[in-house]
Amino acid sequence: MMSSFLFRAMDARAGVFLAIMAAVIILVPACNLFVPEESPFHVPTYAVTLMGKYLTYALLALAVDLVWGYCGILSLGHAAFFALGGYAMGMYLMRQIGTRGVYGDPILPDFMVFLNWQDLPWYWYGFDMFWFAALMVLLVPGLLAFIFGWFAFRSRVTGVYLSIITQALTYALLLAFFRNDMGFGGNNGLTDFKDILGFDIQADTTRAGLFAASGLALVLCFLICRSITRSKLGKVLVAVRDAESRTRFLGYRVEHYKLFVWTLSAMMAGIAGALYVPQVGIINPGEFAPANSIEVVIWVAVGGRGTLVGAVLGAVLVNFAKTWFTAALPDIWLFALGGLFVFVTLFLPKGIVGTVSDGWTALRQRRISSDFGEGSGDPPAQPPQSPAAQANVPEPVPATSRAGAVHPQPAE
Repeated sequence: MMSSFLFRAMDARAGVFLAIMAAVIILVPACNLFVPEESPFHVPTYAVTLMGKYLTYALLALAVDLVWGYCGILSLGHAAFFALGGYAMGMYLMRQIGTRGVYGDPILPDFMVFLNWQDLPWYWYGFDMFWFAALMVLLVPGLLAFIFGWFAFRSRVTGVYLSIITQALTYALLLAFFRNDMGFGGNNGLTDFKDILGFDIQADTTRAGLFAASGLALVLCFLICRSITRSKLGKVLVAVRDAESRTRFLGYRVEHYKLFVWTLSAMMAGIAGALYVPQVGIINPGEFAPANSIEVVIWVAVGGRGTLVGAVLGAVLVNFAKTWFTAALPDIWLFALGGLFVFVTLFLPKGIVGTVSDGWTALRQRRISSDFGEGSGDPPAQPPQSPAAQANVPEPVPATSRAGAVHPQPAE
């Protein structure tokens, strides 16, 4: 059942993406652990960590593309789900410190000792176990998204109003987590992690393992998203995106479809945050900043909304450019980011992947038309289409009379 569901995700574009990801997941850790440092093929540990962070950002962009590109929900609050997943993992990592902290308390994290907390808050219980923390990584963002979506979608809040509400949600969480009495470290957040699952978090092997885990999570979530978008459910989501009122008139419970994909997307963002924290080494309220959510939307727009592969590509390219610009030209990075978004909006409205796909389709059409005009080929049964269009072509339905009888087709 599960294999047949994931098999729907396979096509040429998905195959290329999976092949590239497999090569990256294998080669990057191998070049870091087994290639000598003096070799030009050696990948330093800091580069492994940096690329691992890019993969978590790509997973976050994939989550946003699922709801925005295929369901038309422009979320400006996915940073909240990302940060909640990160805090869940950070709480587990803090509980693993034990007596190795600055104050040597076996139970209370250092910031609680500094703030004169006497007991561990009840919502920290269970985070000394990895399975419980992993469950909370999925449950906390998913539950928040479900409650928020239940009220928003049943009230038929859509468009810019929904986007503003999602941004208000993440800003409210930002203000709440800044408070010291919340029990999450206040402005400083959670940091000074020692190990994860008993492995030194600073060791090269652990860094390589976290990179591979981020890549595998990205691949798995990509397959799930690809399977959904190529199924009947995906066709309904696209119908909701393009004509929500008409889809509702046809009898579909639109709010149920939106709630499902919204909750799934939030859980994916939580996984991205959980993988981000041990690689970066800190989680603080700054991750809730509304600007972070807006930046994710830019990644998706640059790569190509509604393509999945484009979201991953956009996240990696923009963050690589950010790394380079902040080191070489730190004063103009924000201007470059804004200019990039304006350029994409004006000249590449379908993003990199969408524009390339449309250009390739047009080239094939011209080539087939040219060959047919010269008499060197047969006319195509139907014009070639982009992969995104092919996934949504309905099967032909024979014409029927009012009584339901099929009209016979005239013989040629």
